[in-house]
Amino acid sequence: MGLFNKHNKNNDNSFSENEIIDVEPLNNESITPTNPTYKKSYNKNGTGKRVLSYVLIGLICASLGGFLSAAATIKYYNKTAEQQSIQQKSTSEQNASKLSSSSAPLSVANIVKKVGPAVVGVSTKSIKSSDMFGFPEQQEGMGSGIIFNDEGYILTNYHVVAGARQINVIFNTGNGGKEIPAKLINYDSNMDVAVIKITENVKVPGVAEFGDSDSIQIGEPAIAIGNPLGKEFLGTVTTGVISAVNREIAIEGTKHKYIQTDAAINPGNSGGALVNTYGQVIGINSAKIGGSQVEGIGFAIPINNVKPNIKNLIKPLLKIGIMAKDIDTSLSNRYKIPVGIYVQEIEEFSPAEKAGLKPGDVITKFDGKKVSTTKEMNALKQKHNINDTVELSIVRDGKDKTLSLKLIEY
Repeated sequence: MGLFNKHNKNNDNSFSENEIIDVEPLNNESITPTNPTYKKSYNKNGTGKRVLSYVLIGLICASLGGFLSAAATIKYYNKTAEQQSIQQKSTSEQNASKLSSSSAPLSVANIVKKVGPAVVGVSTKSIKSSDMFGFPEQQEGMGSGIIFNDEGYILTNYHVVAGARQINVIFNTGNGGKEIPAKLINYDSNMDVAVIKITENVKVPGVAEFGDSDSIQIGEPAIAIGNPLGKEFLGTVTTGVISAVNREIAIEGTKHKYIQTDAAINPGNSGGALVNTYGQVIGINSAKIGGSQVEGIGFAIPINNVKPNIKNLIKPLLKIGIMAKDIDTSLSNRYKIPVGIYVQEIEEFSPAEKAGLKPGDVITKFDGKKVSTTKEMNALKQKHNINDTVELSIVRDGKDKTLSLKLIEY
């Protein structure tokens, strides 16, 4: 509450013997101002009476002025205090709301109610290899994903959708196990994350909130939500603790730092959510150490490692339509072909086929810049937009050639 300093200004009205002022009384009627009449007068009796009346009138006016000033001050103070009380009440309610929504730990049951609908099954179909008769063999896979906005964008592991020719999403609740078509938007294979998007116009059952994986501590509770071992166990919940943070391990030859947890993670949990007690996603369940003598050692990608890349991951992946192999100096010397990107296969009706690329071509430049790996070419490609046309410099049968390729959405 502020301090109010009240300043009273006293009017010093001096009346000389030569001044005669006519004063109208203060009442509830309309007041008609009068013009003062100035006369010289030496009537002592009249002067004494006038002086007395002036003193009385002055006292009345001073008292009335003080009363009105005090009343106005009290009214102002009460109004200010009332406003401050309302503001403090509103602030308290807002703080209480924030406390209840993000600062107060939730029970496991309430965590599941909050996050469970946003964790989905990710079903894939891909071509594994040819069977014994030479026909392509279809392989089905199952993983998990996390809905992170109401437009149907879903975060998952790249290894869940890598090589998939068909991707479907299964909600854990509300649609009876119906598979909803989805498509790959973008991925980061090095980080093992990908974003897919539902292609049908459906309302998502929930949206997950990302937390702060840098603030977690060893021993804190952790809840894993996902779909282990297939469609029969959609929405499975397991609990444990944070066993370690920044645990550096190598998965398929690539080292990364993970959150370690003893919450049960099984095949099919990949891409699912590791959640804190506030119902916030702190990690993407990705791997576990298996074996008959091993139990309760699972790993999740810290969500803070992913959040800075979300903007790029929701940008549609642009398609070329080739299967390729990087040719380094060693392979170049061995097979007498240029350093670059060796084209192994061309997808039918793809931009690569329309541009005239053929198996055996070696791409040496993309958009005028030298490339020697598919990673370099993909980085350059993603700087473009859908329907952009880029030039490819290739070597075919020992001869340099330039092709124009129009990029389309994956």
